[in-house]
Amino acid sequence: MKKYNQIAEFGKKLIAVTKVESILEAVAQEAKYLVGADRCSIFIVDSEDKILWTKHSDGIGRIVLGLDTGIVGATYYTKEPQIVNKPYEDERFLANIDKKSGYITKNMITIPIFNSKREVMGIIQLLNKNMSEFNDEDLELLIFFANYISGSLELALLSQEK
Repeated sequence: MKKYNQIAEFGKKLIAVTKVESILEAVAQEAKYLVGADRCSIFIVDSEDKILWTKHSDGIGRIVLGLDTGIVGATYYTKEPQIVNKPYEDERFLANIDKKSGYITKNMITIPIFNSKREVMGIIQLLNKNMSEFNDEDLELLIFFANYISGSLELALLSQEK
């Protein structure tokens, strides 16, 4: 219950934030803290250009992927979270990003963020849970978290488009 109360407190702070970049940064930091992950990237869906892109990605520059690319793309298309505790054994894993950045992904979890129309507007990707693998408890907590922050993110993205 403690973590759910923490999410509620975080939500109160998030209400005051209106810039997309600031929301993404705050969400990433909170998500990492909630499950003890090393890195977090938040991918935004651009349906017009058929891409997923990051404005916020720990330790690496902007990432742009096709909607059907990688584990993040699978999350977009299935609208389902993914837990991948052995990414190098998963054919969807984009090892070239690790190679380019010098980072080694040991495990990951991806969670879709839905807008008010139940369309995927973004995906939270967390890498390298400290001391263990991602599990169902993390999944449940992060789904709750993604649902909780979705309204703030949707409003910020809509106001940015104008």
